Amino acid sequence: MSSNLIEQELQLLLKNNLDSEAYAWLQSKIEKILSSNSTKDLYLTYSLLAGKVNAKSILAIEASPEIGDYLMVQKANLLEIARIYLLVKVLNENAEFFEPKVANLIQVADTSELVTFLKFMVLLPNAEKYKNVAVEALRTNIATVFEAVSMGNPYPAKYFNDQQWNQMYLKAAFMQLDLSKILDVDTRANKDLARIISDYAHERWAASRDIDPLFWRPVTNYVDENILGDVKRLLDSEKDSENKAGALCCYFSSNGGAKSLLANYPQLNDQVAKGAITWNNVI
Repeated sequence: MSSNLIEQELQLLLKNNLDSEAYAWLQSKIEKILSSNSTKDLYLTYSLLAGKVNAKSILAIEASPEIGDYLMVQKANLLEIARIYLLVKVLNENAEFFEPKVANLIQVADTSELVTFLKFMVLLPNAEKYKNVAVEALRTNIATVFEAVSMGNPYPAKYFNDQQWNQMYLKAAFMQLDLSKILDVDTRANKDLARIISDYAHERWAASRDIDPLFWRPVTNYVDENILGDVKRLLDSEKDSENKAGALCCYFSSNGGAKSLLANYPQLNDQVAKGAITWNNVI
């Protein structure tokens, strides 16, 4: 969807949900920002919106599926929509001037403001230009900030390189987050990540610690002799969820050894073949 259409849809959502006074205030602030190319007013308005828009207001989302579905998945509130609309609007009007200012928003934003930026940055015009902000968020110790960029967010899959993606995936596992909320795991899987997963698993096992069965999903297409041993351990586990994960890794692998290994577990093989076991019901 074009950035102009995104702007129009967000504006309509605000018009239908904001009280007239708050809507008029926001439009007047945007006019001032654009007429004077004011970085100060942009940052100030982004922050002051918290006092003008009630984040707990009941929100009626009437938008195209492409926008509406994403807003619902992210559980967007009215304040978040107002903030992201502000950024989309100024960028559409004067990208050359405002792009570096928006990228620097992380320097002046508080936690909630940064979370909004990260959750919805994929909607911004030329979204790739803000990758450094997203990558920086991977280093944070603030859980809500890390979750904003990693959970249910299509941005990493679209713009991160393998190293950045792998860092995010491993940290999400380390933080024991819900790995099912990371998007496009299959398409972003890579050989280095498979090796990292195996190494991390060995560390966890050595410390007698559990591993989220979903953690193994990216190794499917990269099963080698070393990982084959890991998968066998999953298949022989006393935990049903680990058996399922091992079966899925083998069944969808192109490695002949993995196929032969799974043949020794006919019940699991049959369940995967029939679709009774998927990554959606491993746990």
